[in-house]
Amino acid sequence: MAKPETSRTNFGFDMPDFFQTILDQLVSGITAGRPDNLLIVSLGLIATFYLIYRLGGRAWAFLYFATIPFLNWSFGVIETWCFVTPASGEPGRVAFDACLAGPMGLFEKGISFHPLAMVTGFVFVLRDFVQRRMGQRVLLVMALGVAWAFYYAWPVIAIASGLAFAISELADWAIYTFTKYRLSTRILVSSAVASPVDTTVFLFGADLAVQMQLGEPAGTMLHTANWIAFVIGKMVGALFVSRAMRKREDAGLVDPQAI
Repeated sequence: MAKPETSRTNFGFDMPDFFQTILDQLVSGITAGRPDNLLIVSLGLIATFYLIYRLGGRAWAFLYFATIPFLNWSFGVIETWCFVTPASGEPGRVAFDACLAGPMGLFEKGISFHPLAMVTGFVFVLRDFVQRRMGQRVLLVMALGVAWAFYYAWPVIAIASGLAFAISELADWAIYTFTKYRLSTRILVSSAVASPVDTTVFLFGADLAVQMQLGEPAGTMLHTANWIAFVIGKMVGALFVSRAMRKREDAGLVDPQAI
């Protein structure tokens, strides 16, 4: 029987190519595609998690923060879905290489959607649960998240991505903190405010990025159909959690007025 192909890892030992690929993807996700920064990034992440732990953060806080490198990795690995080809008939190089439907007059710019947008929507819900556990110390965790969001964003859209994260998370915090709705409603309303803000700022930055890097025309990423698709995708997770929480409130398992 032939031996499986192996390759030399950065750690000095051989392993099958399959596992090497997984390791490379993991390193790429952790370092935002800059493997030379693995040591400093790893130390920074360890220090960040330790600080969150000292602030009183536990499972929800760690999960909330861990979604940042995870989403960075997944957006680079998982391709965007294209539902409708742009009316120009020129698919371009961004997200329109293989679409489910041809050009439609109603959707001149086409429709694309990244499946991980639904996971992005869960970030707002996770933030709410972190606040429920940590109170206003969640602002410090959010600040750490914003700082790392700048590092993990594609360099061309780092500012837009970081601002999108900061503004949307602050909007989510404000609605969740100052409204008097029951817990399940606050989760839904805070996400409903944060998701459009995050989507608008992010797609604006992404649109600038594809213009600068790939020569795509303006409006390739930021247009009405895409905006609606991304917002709906992000709200799916919030709606699911809100309905589950409402059932627990009605059963007396959760205090609906808990912060």
